[in-house]
Amino acid sequence: MNVIVFGATGTTGKEVVAQALEQGHTVTAFVRNPAKVEQTHPNLKVAQGDVLNPDDVATAVQGQDAVLSSLGAGPNGTVRSQGTQNIIEAMQQANVRRLISQSTLGVGDSRSNLNAYWKYLMFGLLLRRAYADHNRQETFIRQSNLDWTIVRPGALTNGDRTGTYRHGFAATDKAITLKISVADVAEFMLSQLTDDTYLRATPGLSN
Repeated sequence: MNVIVFGATGTTGKEVVAQALEQGHTVTAFVRNPAKVEQTHPNLKVAQGDVLNPDDVATAVQGQDAVLSSLGAGPNGTVRSQGTQNIIEAMQQANVRRLISQSTLGVGDSRSNLNAYWKYLMFGLLLRRAYADHNRQETFIRQSNLDWTIVRPGALTNGDRTGTYRHGFAATDKAITLKISVADVAEFMLSQLTDDTYLRATPGLSN
């Protein structure tokens, strides 16, 4: 498939790009600074642009079969939500249907999965703005008419790709660790390219 990855130089985005290339996809990495793209591959294209610039996004989305987004903005800012809004509009204009977007465990009904540390200290205080941005991002996606999947991973680790993580668990599940490796998140996101199990759904990911 022809796929474009937004947030391609971020922690998860880099892994999504690497695994997508392993799987034989033709990958466009959308980045502000091409010098940060460390991978080289015959099937890797680099599109320079700003996700907050609708024209840049619209140009890059043309001709793609699917969009994978791992946008990040640190603890502050609104890059996730504003950028996602531009991605959705570009996809609608280009008639690209499939969107797989990374969010975070704790948004929406998955807030019940969190322990007190994550619920009140991290998302309630330290990461309050980022949490609000994720909520806005998910709202934009849900309101779109795209074939979307919102992936909600727990805290990211640098562990190996295991393939043994849990996904799609209930919001009342307290047995999860609230952690998962970046490699496993990338694997799951890419698996959604050919799996409609979570079409217009918000699966959580955790060990």
